[in-house]
Amino acid sequence: MKVNLSDIKVLFSEEQIQSRIKELADEMNKFYNGEEVYVVCVLKGAVMYMTELVKHLNMPVHMEFIRLSSYGHSTVTSGKVNAVEIKLPDLNGKNVLLVEDIIDTGITAKFLTDFINTNFNVKSVKFTSLLDKKVFRKVDIDADFYGFEIDDKFVVGFGLDYDDVYRNLRFVGYADKSLLND
Repeated sequence: MKVNLSDIKVLFSEEQIQSRIKELADEMNKFYNGEEVYVVCVLKGAVMYMTELVKHLNMPVHMEFIRLSSYGHSTVTSGKVNAVEIKLPDLNGKNVLLVEDIIDTGITAKFLTDFINTNFNVKSVKFTSLLDKKVFRKVDIDADFYGFEIDDKFVVGFGLDYDDVYRNLRFVGYADKSLLND
């Protein structure tokens, strides 16, 4: 069965999301204290979070984009990270902020953090995610900055998708998992 817009219930409103992003930006502004930051956004899911976040950062920001995938099926992670496209500038000696839409198993977050630390001698590497689904964690990794912790829900909106749709929703919503069985 296909999930329809009418099946999606609001989990976090646009107002809640915007307010939390401003709070996170304040934390980051204190941490970086005006130093230049390379923001590395994982496409496609994190782009909406990243664009809203950088509007509130008070330092020189470089925006970089990479494509990773760990979903072989629309709702189930494959457990393996596919580096679809990683083209980054020289990040040696730089502050790097990795931006994801959601951390669930942690496999993608760990892959990306390890990739940066293996390939560059960075000044700092921090990880931020709009959502943190700790209930699914399979590897030991946590976001340095996260927006909201969620339980076992399939979420869409604000960049998160179901079969590559619903990313454009201004809120984060969820659908009953029984509707997700194809």
